Formats: sequence, structure tokens, C-alpha cells
Amino acid sequence: MNKYTIRKLIVAAGLVAVVGGAGFGVYKTYSFISNSIEQKKAENIRIEEEKARIAKEEEAKRLEEEEKARKKIGVGPNGEAYAYDAKLVWDKLSKYDYSNNGEKIAFLTFDDGPSTTVTPKILDTLKKHDVKGTFFIVGSQLENDASKELLKQAYDEGHAIANHSYSHDYKKLYPNRTLNLANFMDDINKTEKAIQGVLGENFSTNVVRCPGGFMSWKGMDELKTEFESKGMASIDWSSLNGDAEGRKKSPQELLQRAKSTVEGKELAVILMHDTYGKENTAAMLDELITYLKSEGYSFKTLV
Repeated sequence: MNKYTIRKLIVAAGLVAVVGGAGFGVYKTYSFISNSIEQKKAENIRIEEEKARIAKEEEAKRLEEEEKARKKIGVGPNGEAYAYDAKLVWDKLSKYDYSNNGEKIAFLTFDDGPSTTVTPKILDTLKKHDVKGTFFIVGSQLENDASKELLKQAYDEGHAIANHSYSHDYKKLYPNRTLNLANFMDDINKTEKAIQGVLGENFSTNVVRCPGGFMSWKGMDELKTEFESKGMASIDWSSLNGDAEGRKKSPQELLQRAKSTVEGKELAVILMHDTYGKENTAAMLDELITYLKSEGYSFKTLV
């Protein structure tokens, strides 16, 4: 091999080395750009996923707030202005304290309904006087369509809806005059569902009147604890018209009984009934409301 040939081979080898080095550099540059693009894509995906997560959380929060706004505790929109905290009243009643810093408030309460014979008359009288009451519903009374319509009417007109058990069966709720908590809460829950079947699932009530009254039975500390843990209130009464006492009374007798038991009380939780056979309660209600207004009472509902 002569010197000329050797020189050509050396030059060729140099060119190969140069071209090869350049190609490797290009490859490295391409790889860097490609990796950067992939990283950018991954970052964009991460950002979009984070945006989607935040949007989902915000939507869930919005729906939760809307659900809370839709929930109606004890009263509907037309009754909110008349609502009074039942837990405060429960505390007062349990201490036999009927004072209220000089402000007179009457709570007209009606048990055992709705009935198709008495409840409509009571609703008419309340509407006439622009006064709201609290209806303690017995769930079994809602087994007919007419009573369901009356419940809806009471709710729509701004009255408070409360729970008075489903069965009103003393033997079931208080066997041997002692609370059976499981039976009692089963009755309360059953009535809640019956009411929701009429007013919608967004309705609930925290107010209960125990059949026969809270103070009448043994073992009630267990129920007190149960109610307190659930934010519920048990409401007895401070006054009554006597429509469930002894013989049937005339409207005037019921009126006088109510007046005598209201006297001297700034907080008057008045027990009456709107079930079948209590037509005389409906008949005396007009005069009772007129009397209470003349004595300086305002009217609130229990929620």
C-alpha cells in the first residue's frame, strides 16, 4: 500500500469519525427534545387532573349546600318567621320555668291528628287570625289520602309539623309504664317516614311529644340521652284546655280551662287535640286566640 492510499484511508476514517460524532450529537439533541415534550405532556395531564379534582370537590360542596338549603326542619318557607327553638322550651318546661323576660309567647299545639273532621276547622280559625300552630302528628293517621292533604295544607300554610309517634300505643311504647327505647324510636322513625312520604324527603322534624307526656313514665333518662345526641327536643305542655280529661266538655268549659292554666305564664305551651271527637276544641279556638291576643301574647311554633 503506497503513501497516497494510506493518506486517503486516514482522511476517510476522519470523515467517518466526524460524521458519526455529529450524528450522535443530533441523536442526543433529539432525545432531549423528545423527553421535554413528554414531560410537558405529563405536566399538562397532571394540571388537568388537578383542575378536574378541584372542580369535582367544588361541585360536591355546592350540591351539599343546595341540599342543606332544601332541607326543611319542622316548617316550610311560610313558617320560618314564626319558628322558635324547641330545645329552649324543653329546658324551660323541664324546670317548670315559664318566665320569658317579660315577653309573652303562646304555642298552640294540637295532638293526634290530622283528622278530616276537626283539623280543617282548626286550620280555618288559625288562618282567620293569621296565627301559626304546631301539629303533633300520629303517623297512623296518614294512612288515608284526605289526612295527607290536610298535613300538606298545614305545612304550606306555615304551621310546624312535629312527631307524636306512629301507634300512640302505651303498652308498646311503655310496657309496665317503663320506656322501651327500641319500640319508641321505631315508632318515631316510622312517623318521620310517613310525614316525608307527604312532604318530601327533605323534610324532617326534631320535635317530639311523647304520648302521655315525657314526665309520665319511668326510664325516660335513656330517651333524654337519645334525643340530646340527635339534637331532638321533647315537648310536654304548661297549659291545656282539658279536651282529653274525663267527660266531654263544652267549648266554654274548654276555654275556661285553657285560660286558667295560661294565667301567670309568659311561656304558654297549650295542649289541645285535633283528632276525631274533638270538635269542641275547634269550636273554642277562635275565642281562645282572641283572649290570648288581648293578654299580650304573640304566637310561635316549635321547631
